[in-house]
Amino acid sequence: MKYNKDARVVLTLDAGGTNFVFSAIQSFREIVKPVCLPSHAGDLKRCLETIVEGFKEVESQIKGYPVAISFAFPGPSDYQSGIIGDLNNLPSFRGGVPLGPYLEEIFNVPVFINNDGDLFAYGEAIAGFLPYVNNKFHEIASTRRYHNLLGITLGTGFGAGVVSKNELFTGDNSAGAEIWLMRNKKYDTFAEESVSIRGILRAYEKYGGNPVNLSPKDVYEIARGEKEGNAEAARKAYEEFGEILGDCLANAITLVDGLIVIGGGIAAAYDLFIPAVMKELNSPYHTIDQRQVPRLEMKCFNLEDETEMSAFLVGDYKELPVPGTDRTVLYDPVKRIGIGKSKLGTSKAVAFGAYAYALHRLDHSD
Repeated sequence: MKYNKDARVVLTLDAGGTNFVFSAIQSFREIVKPVCLPSHAGDLKRCLETIVEGFKEVESQIKGYPVAISFAFPGPSDYQSGIIGDLNNLPSFRGGVPLGPYLEEIFNVPVFINNDGDLFAYGEAIAGFLPYVNNKFHEIASTRRYHNLLGITLGTGFGAGVVSKNELFTGDNSAGAEIWLMRNKKYDTFAEESVSIRGILRAYEKYGGNPVNLSPKDVYEIARGEKEGNAEAARKAYEEFGEILGDCLANAITLVDGLIVIGGGIAAAYDLFIPAVMKELNSPYHTIDQRQVPRLEMKCFNLEDETEMSAFLVGDYKELPVPGTDRTVLYDPVKRIGIGKSKLGTSKAVAFGAYAYALHRLDHSD
């Protein structure tokens, strides 16, 4: 695990619309007691004072000095420049606030700000799902390794991040992997309207349930018969969620060609929505003359299923003779990708991603 023995300390922040939680990470470990302060979302002066207060409190708990500050903040933002734009849950930032430069002036260390979906993906790529899968190959003495990862967060919103060979893809406008804006295959809108908490509750109501005072967890428990409600409507809500999510993942992974890891609060309902996701990922297209062709060039495996994980790891290799020689080479005609749940937990993945991203940037500053 890269940076797992690195002595440098990075200050981090989990920024929510209600509370800010400050911490410090060293060697992929939280080394202080987190500091939780109200965000004062509607008052810019108090909000900025709170951010400074939180980081100073955490800094006072560590030995020595931090090498950087690194954290996730909601978008839209110019993350490269550290400028926060118009936010729904933090309205005082509307019009643009150079938060990164502001903190650099106070703490005299580099400040790195990213989207939570980006940092989730980076954390899982550095210390979570990606090394977990590659270690599975190592355990069976396979030389196969994966280097690309699409990370997805499912909750209030629908976020994503892309990592390739330990490099986070952010795009030229700090707008890479904005998967929430993909087209919604069932409705004339964007994907997040269905792939989100509000999407599940809306679908539950559409199929005959009463969403009043319910959470997605409630709908999940109704679907499993663990809570009173319309179980059929609950199952259909998660099926619709999975269908639209799967369509977006199929479009995205066509460009990424790597593993897919899912995090966020709704990931807890993985068993309910993953069948519809897998159906979309492995579904066929039809040519104009009605021939079937696979939607993806790769076959996707559910790596939370033991049988599918085994098939993914072992492959279906055969020996092919090299013409005109006595040599043979191994060939697996099936291109394979896998999908599974976060191995770190979303919050820890974001924190680890923030830590690793800061150190990576410092080590490659030239």
